[in-house]
Amino acid sequence: MTAIKEANQAFVNKINPCVICCYEVDCDHLIDLRTEAGRLEVGTSEEILAAAWLSILTSRKEPPQWELVRRLTHGGVAGVLVPSFVVGAQPTDQNLVLWDWGAALPHKVTVFDPTGRLPKNQLSWW
Repeated sequence: MTAIKEANQAFVNKINPCVICCYEVDCDHLIDLRTEAGRLEVGTSEEILAAAWLSILTSRKEPPQWELVRRLTHGGVAGVLVPSFVVGAQPTDQNLVLWDWGAALPHKVTVFDPTGRLPKNQLSWW
């Protein structure tokens, strides 16, 4: 349910067309920012993580999360675990945000599609 809330920014009763799928993730170099201890370890806060990045971006300013990502990237971090801040999120709602991933270890992410039903290229969408 978190994925639907995030994709539609809490407009759960009006779902925009989207594809939801599962991924197999085998990724090293992650930081857990779901706890105060994890946030303190990297010098961030829940306030920074919860900042309305899209609103900030549309006002032509840089969201505070971007500076955090730059710092973590320079430190070799591939991604973070964060709580969901979407309207209606429960304490158990969380996200894995990756900025360094691909088909190979140590940051391997592959779509789980055992029956081959997902599109293989852009032409498959038409």
